[in-house]
Amino acid sequence: MTPLRLRMIEDMRVRNLAPNTQRIYVDRVAKFAKYFGKSPHLLGPEEIRTYQVYLTTQKNASPSALNQAVCALRFLYRITLAKTWLIQHIPYAKKPRTLPVVLGRDEVSRFFESIPNLKHRAIVVTAYATGLRVSEVLSLRVSDIDSERMMIRVEQGKGRKDRYVMLSPHLLALLRAYWKIARPHRGGFSPGVLPAGPLPGK
Repeated sequence: MTPLRLRMIEDMRVRNLAPNTQRIYVDRVAKFAKYFGKSPHLLGPEEIRTYQVYLTTQKNASPSALNQAVCALRFLYRITLAKTWLIQHIPYAKKPRTLPVVLGRDEVSRFFESIPNLKHRAIVVTAYATGLRVSEVLSLRVSDIDSERMMIRVEQGKGRKDRYVMLSPHLLALLRAYWKIARPHRGGFSPGVLPAGPLPGK
C-alpha cells in the first residue's frame, strides 16, 4: 500500500466514512492513477478533465458511476492532498430526472405473493414497507422491533445515523410468521445478526 493511499484511508476513517464508501473511493482513485500511469499527486485539473471525458465518451459511464469518481477525486485533492486550486474543476454529472414506475396496490400484492420463500418475502416486504436499504434490513435485530410503539429502530444506517421508521401491523404479522417458522439459531435475515428469542409483543 502506498503512503498516499494509506493517508487517504486514514482521512476517511477520521471522518467516519462508511466502509463501503471507503472501498469505492480507493478503487476510483486507483483507476484514475492507472489510466495515466502516475501517482495522483502528480496529476491535476487538466488530467481530471481528460479522465472525465474518457469515462463519458469511451467507457459510457452512467451519471452515478461518474459521480462516484468525482466524489473520490474531490476527497483526495481537497482533503488528503489539500490542493489550493478550486475543487469546482471537478464537476458533478447531472443525473436525468425520470418519473418512477408506480405499481398499483393489487400489483404490489401479487408481486409479494409470487415470492415463495418466506424469508425472501419478509426481506422484500420490510424494505418496501419501511423504505430501508437492503443492508439495513439485513442488519435488523429483534431488539430493533418495538411492537408496542409500532416502530423499528435503524441503528447506524445511511450516514452512520440512528433513526426510527414506522412498523405496520401487516409487516409485524409477517415478521412474526417468519420467526415462528424459521426460528434461526441466532435469528433474523442475516446469520449472526439477530439474537435468539421471541419477537417483542409475543
